[in-house]
Amino acid sequence: MPPRRRSASGYRVVRQRPHGGFYAEIRSGDLRLSLGTYDTVHEAARAFDAAAWRLGRPSRQMNFQDVQTLQQALDLAPPPRLNSAQDRAEHNALQRRLLVAQEDERVMAEWRRRHPEDVAYEQQYWASRREEDTRRRREERLDRRRRKALACAQADLVNAGGRSFFTEEDERWLDCWLSTSDDTNDDDDGADDWSDWD
Repeated sequence: MPPRRRSASGYRVVRQRPHGGFYAEIRSGDLRLSLGTYDTVHEAARAFDAAAWRLGRPSRQMNFQDVQTLQQALDLAPPPRLNSAQDRAEHNALQRRLLVAQEDERVMAEWRRRHPEDVAYEQQYWASRREEDTRRRREERLDRRRRKALACAQADLVNAGGRSFFTEEDERWLDCWLSTSDDTNDDDDGADDWSDWD
């Protein structure tokens, strides 16, 4: 009989759960024994090896060949995961949230099917909001450029021995250090507002 193919995790009888944990189980004839869910694939594989040693499985069926005795396998296996009442309550809450989200998606799909004019209006609304946001960001960028140009011109005037109409305590002097993102073109959709503050 050919050796059993390993799962995608790289270990025997270890499967990845959709939420990211790893599940291990051991089978013996019609018996299917769940070993639980673990945080890492390595822990699940070690738990399988400890159970396989207890059931007297041959070493060729183990995930790790560095274990020679049952005691070594037990020492390397992770401690059993305890499911407290709080764990169960959190799981139930997550399941309820998932059901609510699925029902919301179903209702929204039905609403979109029944009211295409509202869908078109909503898309038009968000398109106009994006245009308005882009226009506002361009105006703000242009204002920063003007303020910086004025402050730099005043600083150059003072450095050349002239006199500025800014007072010494005027906050507009700080505009000399404004970032204006000169490398941003006018067609920028403003996807990264923080690029102006680098």
